[in-house]
Amino acid sequence: MNTILSRRIGTGIAFVFISSLSFCFHNAVISGTLSSPNYHIIKKIPLGGEGRWDYLTLDSSARRLYITRSTRVTVLNVDTGLVVGEIPHTAGVHGVAIAPELSRGFISNGKAATATVFDLKTLQVIGEVKTGSNPDAIVYEPISKKVFTFNGLSNTATVFDAKTSKVLGTIALGGKPEFAAVDDLGQIFVNLEDKNEVVAINASNLQVKGHWPLKPCSEPTGIAIDRQHQRLFIGCTNQLMSVVDGNTGSIKATLPIGKRTDAIAYDPATKLAFSSNGEGSLTVVHEDSADKFSIVNNVITQPGARTMALDLKTHKLYLDTAKFQAKSTPVVGKERSRPSIIPGTFVILVLGD
Repeated sequence: MNTILSRRIGTGIAFVFISSLSFCFHNAVISGTLSSPNYHIIKKIPLGGEGRWDYLTLDSSARRLYITRSTRVTVLNVDTGLVVGEIPHTAGVHGVAIAPELSRGFISNGKAATATVFDLKTLQVIGEVKTGSNPDAIVYEPISKKVFTFNGLSNTATVFDAKTSKVLGTIALGGKPEFAAVDDLGQIFVNLEDKNEVVAINASNLQVKGHWPLKPCSEPTGIAIDRQHQRLFIGCTNQLMSVVDGNTGSIKATLPIGKRTDAIAYDPATKLAFSSNGEGSLTVVHEDSADKFSIVNNVITQPGARTMALDLKTHKLYLDTAKFQAKSTPVVGKERSRPSIIPGTFVILVLGD
């Protein structure tokens, strides 16, 4: 995530995103599930505080939202809107994975090159695992009961046992990993941002099954999966969503989305896929069939709302963002600059139909 950090966390300002909603969206009637889904902001939960943010993870059963905040993970009860705890000392935190049947959670700490292991009930830290350099995305694979961290500077995945925390191996990926998704067959799919590929991994033997090109997708970021039909929904920096066959790697559809996407979610109950876009929009796609997809809505959110979590119980979406200073702060050694956050403005956006 090193070279992409300014893109991911340096999201635009309000007047920028208003002019960028020029891509094509189509209205459609969804038969059998929803009629013209009307996702919109139904609530804002102000959390304030300092620090930037990255991935969101929602445990629908426990009703907890894990919010990564630079050096800590804030845990929110989504039903009450109250903070129930915090996990500190997570330097450069990127993501959280959960293993409910083991009552364990796992945190990728980019700056520390470690993964924190914690108890899901008490939020107390159990241990720490050494990973490759700059662990970014992190996932738990329930069949093999293994945890995978995808290391942005090492171009590798570190694999460890979810029960014992013992490191089981390192997988060379051949490119810079971004986000990953897990199916029901013991496979993991991870985007390679600099290679414009998705990599399929066998979780059992830790072997790479294939590198699948995503053209015309460029710089893939977020990924979600329809496990029933083995379809991957991949968000791309060049304002496209690619739908990929998880069995063959063939591209089934390409759809336009907003600028600065960084998270994708899929709801199997409604057959809706979502792309949260840092410009301040949410693209809503319906899976009409395993090989046919339609854009059904574009929702205005808030600039900076680029990461997202889906509540499978209520079908609500949770996005996080803050307000930004109009003047950007230069980033040393980077062509891009990122806007400064106005202190105390960090907020969770709740979207529902």
